[in-house]
Amino acid sequence: MVDGDTVVVDLGGNDEHVRLLGIDTPESVDPRSPVECFGKEAAARTTALLPPGTEVRLVRDVEARDRYSRLLAYLYRVDDGTFVNLELVSEGYAAVLTYPPNVAHADELAAAAARARSEGRGLWSAC
Repeated sequence: MVDGDTVVVDLGGNDEHVRLLGIDTPESVDPRSPVECFGKEAAARTTALLPPGTEVRLVRDVEARDRYSRLLAYLYRVDDGTFVNLELVSEGYAAVLTYPPNVAHADELAAAAARARSEGRGLWSAC
């Protein structure tokens, strides 16, 4: 795990940085900026959802990589099918951040964010 919205996965013996599509968590490790409100909590929740060794399924959208060469993907846990991107938004650990043309789950994520915000979950009550 790198931070709340970027994880490292083993793909065929190679470590790949994966940027979770459609979401944005507060910064927790960017050396160019201070830790943002709820950044450490978001990173910890991502770690809790994806402990080392967790098998995941990556689902891509239109673009394969971002300008930092990270894979862009929607991430699902294999054992129970949890849609990690959606879980982080639903629980209030992430906001929606859409980068067209990668919009496959934009509506679903936006609806979850609206619920989390109206219910004051996570960062919506802390920040």
